[in-house]
Amino acid sequence: MIINTKEQIIELTKEWKGERFADGRPKVPDSYLEKLRTMTLEEIWLPLYVKGYHFQYEGRLKYLHSGKKLVGRAVTCTFMPTRPDLADVVKKKGQEKGWQGFFNQWVIDHLENGDVVVADMFDKILNGTFVGGNLTTAIHVRTGNGGAVIWGGVRDVEQMKKIDTQVFYRGINPTPIRECVITDLNGACHIGEAVCLPGDIVMGTESGVLFIPSHLTEELINSAEKTHAKDIFGFAMLEQGVYTTAEIDNSVWSVDMMERLVDFVETDPSCEKYRGLDWSLEIGAANGDPGCLEEVLKTCLV
Repeated sequence: MIINTKEQIIELTKEWKGERFADGRPKVPDSYLEKLRTMTLEEIWLPLYVKGYHFQYEGRLKYLHSGKKLVGRAVTCTFMPTRPDLADVVKKKGQEKGWQGFFNQWVIDHLENGDVVVADMFDKILNGTFVGGNLTTAIHVRTGNGGAVIWGGVRDVEQMKKIDTQVFYRGINPTPIRECVITDLNGACHIGEAVCLPGDIVMGTESGVLFIPSHLTEELINSAEKTHAKDIFGFAMLEQGVYTTAEIDNSVWSVDMMERLVDFVETDPSCEKYRGLDWSLEIGAANGDPGCLEEVLKTCLV
């Protein structure tokens, strides 16, 4: 069993330069998590995809609570089908550390406030029920507004729905968890078509689940806030007949549009929360600066 040490987790997430948990996981500030709760998955996905992170999204999961967004820091784990000799090695490791219960309980016992369990159960639903009513309660108590993403099964859904914790999962089965063994804790985790590292920010909505690299969180939030501000401005200009939809949908806005946008953001009450954003890149593109133009066009997938 690979129980990643603090040093290994730091090496795996070396792009993160900020505060870390005692186990080495990146500790993205709570203020960023709160901002992400006001944003859509698509707003964050686009600039992330443009940066070359093409395997961060998985859309084939069911969810426990309709309309409840999940945002938190990932605690990852990987399971495999069991075999006696492998299971003996893993159980011995757990005994040496004084861990109690089955392997899924080991993971939940590692959770802190704001964490999200990200569990690769190799799409096992029959006898692959990572949580039920009891462990969902435990997740709620330990993480507050955290939750779980499980590439496998759950059980006791009627009980789970009474708990204010969001869980994404593949399927439901009444069987308990068995015939599987944990092989990795806080390492790289494979959830369907997506890859998650410990400390990634998990963003789960009705659109699916996105795993945001910790070191890119601030930059992606800034990009999304710009998109928000441009949308508010664009809708207002369309309603007033100032610009056409073709002008608003253009990847590079004119100098006149950028000047109006900056003034609108700084003076209109609807954009108060977006004041202070740096628009120098977009203004440079409007003025024909080749470097700025190239960067702005990179954000367009058309």
